[in-house]
Amino acid sequence: MTPTSSTQRTIPTRRISFEASLQDLPKHFAADGDLILSHLAAALSALFPDGEDFFVRSVRQYRDRITDPELKRQVAGFIGQEAVHGREHRVLNDRLAQLGYPTKQVERFTRWGLRTRERIAPPRANLAATAALEHFTATLAELLLRSGETRALFGHDEVRNLFLWHALEESEHKAVAFDVYKAVGGSERLRVWTMNGFRYGFVAGLAVQITVSLLLDPATYRKGNLRRSWRRFRRSPLLQRHVWDRLRDYNRPDFHPDDHDTTALVEQWRAELFGEQGTLNTKLASPSAPAA
Repeated sequence: MTPTSSTQRTIPTRRISFEASLQDLPKHFAADGDLILSHLAAALSALFPDGEDFFVRSVRQYRDRITDPELKRQVAGFIGQEAVHGREHRVLNDRLAQLGYPTKQVERFTRWGLRTRERIAPPRANLAATAALEHFTATLAELLLRSGETRALFGHDEVRNLFLWHALEESEHKAVAFDVYKAVGGSERLRVWTMNGFRYGFVAGLAVQITVSLLLDPATYRKGNLRRSWRRFRRSPLLQRHVWDRLRDYNRPDFHPDDHDTTALVEQWRAELFGEQGTLNTKLASPSAPAA
């Protein structure tokens, strides 16, 4: 069994910590204290820890069936990166919970939902789900890395830095779950049907989650606050048509994540964040470990 991509990827596990720098995080940390954008970032972060754990379990299920040494090395890097993502987003979620966001409740619900799915769905269906959701994260990661306007929406420097680091690593390993799915004989029909379900279901679920979070925030009820925030959100890069089109591209019969080449973008942000003068080097607990 061989991967569908011949790209030689380097997928390092960076031992990084944002805990100390998030202690002064304000309640509405997005640009200009924006209401909806703060709740959107919090909602995404709340999904990540148990989502990342699910991704790791789904890929690890097939680790012993991968014979290609390059793909096995990439799987090791994927698992290492996702484990650190989950840990650091739990740190952020703990701080957000202190500020009144329902992040811990969302974590528990997500954990229950994914564990239930694993009991019901066959392993290959869970791997298909992981490949589809990795396309979501890769699409959002590329938007963040390419668009200064998108980066500016995060407001608080340390939240932006956490999401930038996460986006870089999602771009580094964006094809791993997909290549594992193809290598173990995953069908095109299951792949496309799975994405069709998530493309609408994930967005709808996230919208409900944000709505509930907003309803629990007293700032939502201040005159004009929600209306101003909604107008800003509607103009944001997150709602541009090309983002939806990129998600739909997953359904193309000959699709592969590497069709959207982000090699130069990854190299740019590796240098920016972790090069000799990298802005996040001080947060590294130890030198980056290469993928095994």
